[in-house]
Amino acid sequence: MSTLECPYSGRFEQTERTTPKRSRERVTYERAESYRVLDEALFVDLAFVGPDGAPRVLPTFHVRVGDTLYLHGSTGSSMGLGGREGFPVSVTATVVDGLVFAKSWFHHSMNYRSVVVHANARLVEDADERWNVFKALIDRFAEGRSDRSREASPKENAMSALLAIPLQEVSIKQRAGGPVEEPDDEDLPFENGVANVRTLVTGRL
Repeated sequence: MSTLECPYSGRFEQTERTTPKRSRERVTYERAESYRVLDEALFVDLAFVGPDGAPRVLPTFHVRVGDTLYLHGSTGSSMGLGGREGFPVSVTATVVDGLVFAKSWFHHSMNYRSVVVHANARLVEDADERWNVFKALIDRFAEGRSDRSREASPKENAMSALLAIPLQEVSIKQRAGGPVEEPDDEDLPFENGVANVRTLVTGRL
C-alpha cells in the first residue's frame, strides 16, 4: 500500500515514555503520519537489553502490516534468541528531509521525521504468519518482487527470525523549515538555508 494512501486515522495515547523532556512542540501522536514514516524509512534501529544484561542497538530491515511492525533477523543473533520468550524493546525510524545551515554552529540542525515505538516484542512462530510477513518484506524492495524470486528453503527459513512489535505506544517528532538565527547573527556575512535530502532508488528488478 502506498504510504500516501494510509487509511489510518486517530492518535496514539500519550504515555510517560512517549512524552519528551525537550522540544515538546515537535512531538505529535498522529497514527497516519507515524505509519508513513515507518513505511518510508529503509530500516529501523531496535534497542533492547540482551540476555547478558548489556544494552544493544541493532539496525534491521522491517515491514509494517496493519498495526504491527515486523523486524527481520537471524535465529543465531541475540535478537532472535531473546525473542523466544518475549522482551521489551524500543524501535526508532528516521527520515532526514534536509540539512539546516545556520550562521552559528549552535543553530545548525536537520529537518527530519522520527518515530519511536515502545512495546513487548514476540517471536513469530506461526507458519502462515511467517510466510505472509516474509512476502511483505520482499515486496518492500519492489512491488511484486516476491513473485519474481525464489521462496526461502526450509533451511533458510529456520535460520531467519521474525519479531512482531505491536504499534500501540508510539510518538512522532519532526522538524521542518529554515534555520533559527540569533538576532545578533542576522548581519553576519555567512550563508544559511536548507539543503534538501532524499533517498533515491534507481531501477527496478
